Amino acid sequence: MSEPIISVENVCKSVTDSTGTLDILRDIDFSLAPRETAAIVGASGSGKSTLLSIVAGLDTPTRGTVRLAGQDLFALGEDDRAALRAQKVGFVFQSFQLMGNLTALENVMLPLELAGRRDSRRAATEMLARVGLEARLGHYPKVLSGGEQQRVALARAFVVQPAVLLADEPTGSLDFATGDTVMQLMFDLNREQGTTLVLVTHDRAIAARCERRITIEAGRIQA
Repeated sequence: MSEPIISVENVCKSVTDSTGTLDILRDIDFSLAPRETAAIVGASGSGKSTLLSIVAGLDTPTRGTVRLAGQDLFALGEDDRAALRAQKVGFVFQSFQLMGNLTALENVMLPLELAGRRDSRRAATEMLARVGLEARLGHYPKVLSGGEQQRVALARAFVVQPAVLLADEPTGSLDFATGDTVMQLMFDLNREQGTTLVLVTHDRAIAARCERRITIEAGRIQA
């Protein structure tokens, strides 16, 4: 059996303010194999997005360990953690997070250029064609529809061929038909590239398409 690509061990997250301490996540344990698809589900405020951010190394746990491709994320310094994330992880946000001053092509080229890839234009062009945007390469985000912006974000996440793709409500701001198209692309690319796919979603139909469901309730995983 292959080593887990993601291993989360006894992860807790608490925040303290003038009113006291709030436990957002408590003793979270799970692991995911390469190529696996998993949905993190639960009510609003249950800690789903916080968990996804910790798995990505964008947020730090109060205690516990997260291993990505065998490396302990929080034993690394910020720069090394960012370098590992750039190499291994793609992230798709509900709000797209595109650079408004860059074209669709330039947005997708950006992570490749940061990685020093010399074929960034070719690879970005091919990936945008893969998501059906070959006619929109020179367009800026403000003139793209929500579905087109999400497909640019998806192309940007997948163009580096990450070992793990993390998506936070990737269809939350899209209509049903567009959301369905985006999700089909995610699952197609998961199969083609062998990427482990982890989704935070409220959509039961999307969750049902994943091999695993991780249900968070009041900060804990429910059996």
